[in-house]
Amino acid sequence: FEYKNLCLISTSRCSYTGVLGALGAVVLSICFLLGFPGNIAVIILKPNWKNMSSLSQSLMLNLAVSDLLCTLTTPVLIYSFLNSWTLGLVSCKLIMYFIYCSIYSSLLTVTVLSVQRYLQAVYLERRLHEVKAWKLLVPLWLVVIILSIPALVFQQPVEELHHLTCSSQYASKGQRMAVVLTETLVGTVSLFAIVFSYISLYRKVNQAPLFNNPRTTRLITSIIVTSVVLWIPYRTVTVLGVAAIYSNDENLQKIFEDSWHILGSVTFVNSAVNPLLYAFTSKRLATCCEKITQQLIQNFRIP
Repeated sequence: FEYKNLCLISTSRCSYTGVLGALGAVVLSICFLLGFPGNIAVIILKPNWKNMSSLSQSLMLNLAVSDLLCTLTTPVLIYSFLNSWTLGLVSCKLIMYFIYCSIYSSLLTVTVLSVQRYLQAVYLERRLHEVKAWKLLVPLWLVVIILSIPALVFQQPVEELHHLTCSSQYASKGQRMAVVLTETLVGTVSLFAIVFSYISLYRKVNQAPLFNNPRTTRLITSIIVTSVVLWIPYRTVTVLGVAAIYSNDENLQKIFEDSWHILGSVTFVNSAVNPLLYAFTSKRLATCCEKITQQLIQNFRIP
């Protein structure tokens, strides 16, 4: 059958899939137009970093690089949403591995930044100033590389109604449960660590010297709070996925899959929002972002 004939058989499903693809493409297009120039500007200008320790600056730079790498993949995903996956098996595995690496790096960097600020203010201020950035970033990236390995193993082009998508395919229920459960645990523990660190921080050291610079405090706090808000819906869906796989409930699994596809784009939103948070505290960055975005619009001829 051709795609049109299949859509006549399952009109509602084809329409629903088309709407999801179009919605995903719109969200990712906005993420690219905001996140790509924004993160480049952050890396170049390093706004409001003068009042941070060298360790905090390295973590913020790693966050901006991770967000930039994440937004770099969006044009490929936009094309696949609107058309089909045409890049083959190897590209499917590598690009999805690249995406998972950047997303995990962004999440873990925010987590480490939260815990670092809490420990620096409450317990180990002097010792943390002596910690070399590479002693944190190298283990962080090793963890990121390991956590992203399932993308290399299970991602492959999958045909649905003669429309190829790059998706995960598992040989057994156990494999799927292991991957979803690992992703859920990492995300949940990270969010718990972020929330715990900041609640404890504001309770114990609201007047500490760490908060003497309101712009720096507002910047880092806004980044962390935004990450938590954007990640909670996605993590809720992964918990739903674990329950669906464990109970073997097909209806629940369908809800999980559809919700996962929708909320998956939220992870890219986070990479686009972070530069905007920088821009609110830096006029120079806002001007630079505006110039880069205008240049991108002219190059791509977006009306």
